[in-house]
Amino acid sequence: MRQRILVVTQHFWPENFRINDIVQGFLEDGLEVDVLCGLPNYPRGEWFEGYGPHGPFEEHFGTAGVFRAREIPRTGNTGLRIFLNYVSWPLYAAGALNRLPGGYDGVFCFNTSPVLMCWPAILYARRHHIPLTNYVLDLWPENLYSVLPVKNPALRAIAQGVSDWLYKRCDRLIAMSEPLQQRLIQRTGKAARDVAVIPQYCEDFYAVPCPDEGLQKQFGGRFNLVFTGTFTPAQSLETVIEAVGLARQQGAQNLHLLLVGDGMSRQALEERVARQNAGDYVTFYGSVPATDIPRFTTLADALIVSLSDSPDLGLTVPAKVASYMAAGKPVLASMDGAGYRAVEQAGGLASPACDAPALAANLVRLCALSPDDRAAMGRRAKDYYLAHYRRSDLLRRLEAFILQGGDAARK
Repeated sequence: MRQRILVVTQHFWPENFRINDIVQGFLEDGLEVDVLCGLPNYPRGEWFEGYGPHGPFEEHFGTAGVFRAREIPRTGNTGLRIFLNYVSWPLYAAGALNRLPGGYDGVFCFNTSPVLMCWPAILYARRHHIPLTNYVLDLWPENLYSVLPVKNPALRAIAQGVSDWLYKRCDRLIAMSEPLQQRLIQRTGKAARDVAVIPQYCEDFYAVPCPDEGLQKQFGGRFNLVFTGTFTPAQSLETVIEAVGLARQQGAQNLHLLLVGDGMSRQALEERVARQNAGDYVTFYGSVPATDIPRFTTLADALIVSLSDSPDLGLTVPAKVASYMAAGKPVLASMDGAGYRAVEQAGGLASPACDAPALAANLVRLCALSPDDRAAMGRRAKDYYLAHYRRSDLLRRLEAFILQGGDAARK
């Protein structure tokens, strides 16, 4: 009899999150899967075509059953709307638990923000006496403060208490790095065998070059520094924009920043580019499907990943690090902690978070390298990807930990 997994996550297909591919991988490996998720409106807070407040509430993703619960959309991405979005989905999802078919061997929560999204997973797992594994992708309440400026001590104490209470009630936790593993063990009191370290992998298509004549015609002839992903305060993209301007002043006059994506910070970033008179060397391309990203990484001369200087963000390695390395291009990092070390170990150039002059110096250095030297950097990045972020290896460890726990996730 095939084993069954219930996946709980607010964000799922057709939204662009890695859980889509994880579910596909589970299905490919012969597991049966149901998904409890929200109605797609991320990142703009606008309903995706074909969806709205009245559903649809039941679909299929391949052979996986998809059960959707209502949520208040994050329209406008204001602080209030994000808060309402954060609290509404877990409440609606808890009410939707009785719609699930049941018969699961394990519950798996893909826990991006908010931490509250693991609450319906906890309820279901406890009610049916099955193990719950929570993949901690955004550590709370720390990640909350990178998006919403919560200063009130009482509110911060509540956020800390709720976050710790939820993490403690998960049977197993997954961290993306050893520093995050140690933090979770400290906060929850769990044994090390119940907190696994499994980095986020990237889909195999990121490793396949995809030349695009249209992009080459539009942006070729310049040194293209490419960022792909969501624009939020946590990414500190203002540091990248400032650094590109500084690097151009220091001799890298052919440098061009191509921002592929969207998010709550886009308007502020566009206003910053206008104030900096940077429109001729900073381009906002907009969102594209994940499968189109290789068109941009193939175009890129280098890829940039950045985070703000919050010490807690340094506990994680952003998912895009794996996809950048898979592309076999030079990788630059503007961040602290685990991500800094991963990029440095892979032969890329890393500078401290929010340090625009240091990032600018690395950009100037990279632009001055010969094409052969930059190609060698890309090969080192690809080798690191193959050793640490291969999809098949990490999926196997993930499945083993969800269904068996203990030491099953070890290499």
